[in-house]
Amino acid sequence: MISVRGIRKTFATENGAAATPALDEFAFDVAAHEFVCIVGPSGCGKTTLLRILAGLIEPDAGEVLVNGTRVTGPGPERAIVFQQPTLLPWANVLTSVAFGLQLRGVNKAEREVIARELIKTVGLEGFEEHFPRQLSGGMQQRVGLARALAVNPSILLMDEPFAAVDAQTRRLLQDQLLRLHLDTQKTIVFVTHDIDEAVRLGDRVLVMSQRPGRIVESVTVSVPRPRSGDLESDVVMPLKAHLWRRLQAL
Repeated sequence: MISVRGIRKTFATENGAAATPALDEFAFDVAAHEFVCIVGPSGCGKTTLLRILAGLIEPDAGEVLVNGTRVTGPGPERAIVFQQPTLLPWANVLTSVAFGLQLRGVNKAEREVIARELIKTVGLEGFEEHFPRQLSGGMQQRVGLARALAVNPSILLMDEPFAAVDAQTRRLLQDQLLRLHLDTQKTIVFVTHDIDEAVRLGDRVLVMSQRPGRIVESVTVSVPRPRSGDLESDVVMPLKAHLWRRLQAL
């Protein structure tokens, strides 16, 4: 589904300072319908990687393939959900969720049907006419997720989407994402700082090194789906401990 081959990315700096390497010889694969979480130290290039996968920026070397086709820019098979939902302040929930469909030329009646169904799916039925200023952070993030799902991508790229919400809301959003993944079987690449979150959500957890980032380990989460509860099993606890030690050693 997704093949990342030898990605390198360096960012130039101002005032003649040395360039900042973000990613170096970065490579991994993601199978169709797989849920892959990526963890690593702050500043290791996780967001840069996700933007490259989305086609928002180009690597300096290497390539990303989706179903064998090289990524050269954004595409309809990929949608990205950022840490901040970046909703349009003048658009209500219904308009925001339907926005991508409008850009693709879907007629108003059809896009509203799709948008209303997704608003219901993410638990915001009754808030269709609300504006961002009237929504909590968790509700705004649900709008961002529904907006991404509206264009029906086969790949969902998520950059710490629950990091800015409280613990209870985060847990509810995780549960919602688990159900969506089970129902839709979309391929998901999910960046997080939270080991518990990575293990709870992912089929695999990829560990990144310090900058310049590269994959130093791929860990399989051997917990069957559907998942619920705290995942405090004899399988999960050693896995969390291993990942924590791995990150501490970086």
